Amino acid sequence: MVAALVLASEARGQEPVDVALVLAVDVSRSMAPSELSIQREGYAAALNHPDVVRAIRQGAYGRIAVTMFEWAGNGSIRAVFDWTLVENATDAEALSAAVLDTSPVGLHRTSISGAILHALKLLDEAPFDGFRKVIDISGDGPNNQGRPVLEAREMALNRHIVINGLPLMTSDGFDGGFNIPDLDVYYAECVIGGPGSFLVPVTSWDQFPEAIRRKLILEIGGLPAIEAEVVPAQAAPAPRVRASTNSYNCLIGEKIWQQRQWMFDDP
Repeated sequence: MVAALVLASEARGQEPVDVALVLAVDVSRSMAPSELSIQREGYAAALNHPDVVRAIRQGAYGRIAVTMFEWAGNGSIRAVFDWTLVENATDAEALSAAVLDTSPVGLHRTSISGAILHALKLLDEAPFDGFRKVIDISGDGPNNQGRPVLEAREMALNRHIVINGLPLMTSDGFDGGFNIPDLDVYYAECVIGGPGSFLVPVTSWDQFPEAIRRKLILEIGGLPAIEAEVVPAQAAPAPRVRASTNSYNCLIGEKIWQQRQWMFDDP
């Protein structure tokens, strides 16, 4: 199915697009297999939804470039599909099929910073010229491996790249003890950033398909973040552009790991 896609490497060089969008999807072991499946199916349904296709067509260029990868621990990266040009419903259908063509595999640890750095590398290599460059990162826990997340976020913001978040605030996976109850606050203070950045918290899995669909529409259309309030989840907070203040501990994930890593140490 991947061969049926209009891959970026086969496109017309540095073709201008409205947005170069990186979808970074958490597959850490803190998510149950059923949650991984719901997440994968939700992305597939959103990518070819008529409202998403309409948002693409309404852009100045009428096309976007998108790539998707799964992530967990630092260096645990698995590509779902390469840079792909999407201009119409046929392109979107092929993209959706490509998502469903592979199965997610749960991996250990959570490195949001590693995911951001990999997304930056992909944006560097993109053969498209995105008027806007956006990293869309989903996850159900705080960073607990690799660089501090604020360092990775600063690297993105210094390059005028927007990071939006989809904190998944429900989990019954194996490593759920490493999650935090205020993940939406963590994402707001430590992860998202850039002009118009926003997050859409998901508090139950039945919200996910609608949440990701609306989030894609906002990112593709470059709409104000306040529009995220229409998602049947918590209202998105005000956009965060600068680095976090000292009011929130952005190393909370690393602290939890230090306290509980004995569970994974050899006897």
